[in-house]
Amino acid sequence: MSRPNAVPGAELARELAAVLRGEVRFGAAERAVYGHDASNYRHPPLGVVKPADLDDVRTAVALCRRYGVPVVLRGSGTSIGGQAIGPGAVVLDFRRHLGAVLAVDPDARTARVQPGTVLDDLQRAARPYGLRFGPDPSTHSRCTLGGMIGNDACGSRSLVWGRTSDNVERLELLLADGTELTVGGPLTAAERAALRELPGRVGQLHTRLQEFTEHNLATIRQGMPRLPRRTSGYPLDALLPERGHDLARALTGTEGTCAVLLGATVRLVEEPPARALVVAGYPDEGAAADAVPALLPHRPLTAEGLAADLIAALLAAGPRPRALDRLPAGACWLFLETAGDTPLAAYQAARALADAVRRERSATVALITDPEEQRQLWAVREAGAGIVTRLPGGGEAWPGWEDSAVPPERLGDYLRDLRGLLRRHSLRGVPYGHFGDGCVHLRIDFPLDRPTGVLVLRDFLEQAADLVASYGGSLSGEHGDGQARAELLPRMYGPEIIALFGEFKRIWDEGNLLNPGALVDPRPLDADLRFVTAPRRPLPLALPYERDGGSLARAVHRCVGVAKCVAPDSGVMCPSYLATGEERHSTRGRARLLAELLRGEVITDGWRSPEVREALDLCLSCKGCASDCPVHVDMATYKAEFLYQHHRRRPRPLAHYSMGWLPLWLRAVALAPGAANAVARSRAGALVKLLGGIDRRRVLPVFPAETFTRWYRRRRAAHPAPAGARPVLLWPDTFSDLLQPGVARSAVEVLEHLGFDVRLPAGPVCCGLTWYSTGQLGTARRVLRRSLAALAAAGLPADTPVVGLDPSCTATLREDLPRLLGADGRPLAERTRTFAEFLDEYAPDAPLPRVPLDAVTQTHCHQRAVLGSAADRRVEARLGLHNRVLPAGCCGLAGNFGFERGHFEVSRTIAERVLLPAVRAAEPGTVVLADGFSCRTQIAQLADGREALHLAELIARALRTT
Repeated sequence: MSRPNAVPGAELARELAAVLRGEVRFGAAERAVYGHDASNYRHPPLGVVKPADLDDVRTAVALCRRYGVPVVLRGSGTSIGGQAIGPGAVVLDFRRHLGAVLAVDPDARTARVQPGTVLDDLQRAARPYGLRFGPDPSTHSRCTLGGMIGNDACGSRSLVWGRTSDNVERLELLLADGTELTVGGPLTAAERAALRELPGRVGQLHTRLQEFTEHNLATIRQGMPRLPRRTSGYPLDALLPERGHDLARALTGTEGTCAVLLGATVRLVEEPPARALVVAGYPDEGAAADAVPALLPHRPLTAEGLAADLIAALLAAGPRPRALDRLPAGACWLFLETAGDTPLAAYQAARALADAVRRERSATVALITDPEEQRQLWAVREAGAGIVTRLPGGGEAWPGWEDSAVPPERLGDYLRDLRGLLRRHSLRGVPYGHFGDGCVHLRIDFPLDRPTGVLVLRDFLEQAADLVASYGGSLSGEHGDGQARAELLPRMYGPEIIALFGEFKRIWDEGNLLNPGALVDPRPLDADLRFVTAPRRPLPLALPYERDGGSLARAVHRCVGVAKCVAPDSGVMCPSYLATGEERHSTRGRARLLAELLRGEVITDGWRSPEVREALDLCLSCKGCASDCPVHVDMATYKAEFLYQHHRRRPRPLAHYSMGWLPLWLRAVALAPGAANAVARSRAGALVKLLGGIDRRRVLPVFPAETFTRWYRRRRAAHPAPAGARPVLLWPDTFSDLLQPGVARSAVEVLEHLGFDVRLPAGPVCCGLTWYSTGQLGTARRVLRRSLAALAAAGLPADTPVVGLDPSCTATLREDLPRLLGADGRPLAERTRTFAEFLDEYAPDAPLPRVPLDAVTQTHCHQRAVLGSAADRRVEARLGLHNRVLPAGCCGLAGNFGFERGHFEVSRTIAERVLLPAVRAAEPGTVVLADGFSCRTQIAQLADGREALHLAELIARALRTT
């Protein structure tokens, strides 16, 4: 017996928690995080369930049915149409616990997967057999098979391997009423007859479906466009007798509105042993699209189009990838990939394809065989969904008309008309996508921050739907409809087909429990917009948000939900998510929480929010998201703002007073380092940790007998600089001055050996990072102003380069100093260099000692995100070092983070992902390089006795032995 929808969520939550083995989360944090996907929409759910197994799924659906609460199925939450969110629903998150590849059958070329299986995990499982799953959307590192089946995902190589619906063998289903069945196809007439004779609900279901098809054969045959890319509406033509009444195919692309997926058997294809890439350049995207039909007979794996404005958006967002130098002349490019059993065969196929390109006089061509260059160019294409959310001029671009599709032979004309429609509405967008399939991705700068913006959105989408229908096309060619396009389906299909969609949905889900409003009886396309309807909460801000017009709301809305931050190979970001697996600890999750804080509905406590504080507590401020996120969400900055506002005029955690004020305490300790070491190693050391908010398992540092600055003054008094030597100012950061002076002493030795006059500021300096990262922004500003005064008092020319030794301090001077002090901080930021950058730029031809050793390098997160390490690689080459740079991975210490009480386990887990296993596995004679004080400390404390060196220490040691 069902209960009304008005039943409070607390009762359902208690019952779910009592019977499920998995996690039941109905709190504000989870509702905020799961109220968004990658679409324009916002629908806070009633709660979230992360089922531990299939029995949990069955029980959760049964209880939701009893309470009359809708169910929304979610994989990685990257749906662009709004299919992974639902108002007042219970979201079932399959990715957390139901993501296994259950079996791979290389003989049958199939794999059995759970609904939360991530595509890349399936590819890894199939790779040893020379197999792969064909469809490969750009979100392959995090999208799930359940989501791909729900949206009939495609990818770049659907020209040869088809859509997900072309690669599904069987689906194991749970219906909203509790019925379970397995469907597949195609079926013979005898098999269909046998299904009608099955007992109970299953037999009745098959009977109704077959009668539904038989009664509507002509309508279905005539009303469904024939396109290589058609994912709008239900694929009713899969039910036709000539297509074998293929129920697996008919349910693929139904967006979780008909059944709950419990498991799937999918077909695999052979992985090409070798590939080559032809890049063809054209004057514009229309010309590129016009060229495609003549190239398809050569059977390329891909025919992907991307225009110059996508490249411009990429360059506006960050540094220029070197691979772009391989693009031939043009304003739009086709990526045409070929395959072969050998590199030679792939090259020969590419050469034939390149010859075909050259037959078009306006075309240019480049043939790329180097796998790394191919990978870099494909990375640009895969990042497109994130890149184009910001147009080259900085304006925001939104989904909505994300992936329309037309017959490929009509794509050029459609693109020209689409450009014209954009111009008539004074809108801009960056088209790119699967030109070989006639499918175009496009985000548009709808003026959603203006009162009339929603009207512009609706007017454009209605006219765009009419345009694509006039070409015999589909509103969606890959991502499905959801709330973004379902309302427009009558512009593509006749009323008879729309009525059949409703009947098909009711056959499967008579109670409308599963994802209601997504396809049948859809919600309006201009309702529930996540940014437009957000009230402008007048909360004070302390930081400028210069890239976002001074708005934190615009800054956090940079996150469009593409979810690169939840992929295990996403670079540095997001180390705490990779350790905990909790969505709220991802960059995306934290951005959603901050957006809800500013909105004030789900998160109601403003800057005092405990939900936001908890999520940000495990943010390491590593800055990885600022570089690795396609839209450059800068969570370290947002965290500093939150901590400043959260603790304003309130007591702070002990760690903020101990490690946040670390530079001050270390200067006091430097007055009596011996006594401080004695205390730290005695029983009193435990009390120091307790009072300082330091985890008891951490080892307090050993304080040096002499600071670097004292050593420098003593040495300079005995050894004045030679006349005429060029001055360079060395920044004596807190760590290099007061904790590990050997690094700074080594830097002086090397720089003086190269003929430079090493100078120091006239007094103590500090970058203010420990205050900045703990949100003590006022103190950070005062510290930086005093530091600038100490630099000015040194009396050096204004263009004197400044060398920073610790990457975190150097990155703070380069990026955060101007943010805190504005124009006053820019001169220092512009002349600050890392040690390797200085050697590379100011002493490019100076002889360095040969160091023909094996080495492994841990690159500091801030260096990777802000500074870059190309100069380090060039200096290492001059040294003759045989270096292996570890894959992107945070060390887990992150300044004060790893020392704070409550963070030790997460810190160690992060370090065990990449850093510690690699260091332990290194041969005894291998040098471990780590310029970051945090990285060296983490290695010293957790790597079983291994020690790491700064690059300056390595060079100085070599100089002493030559």
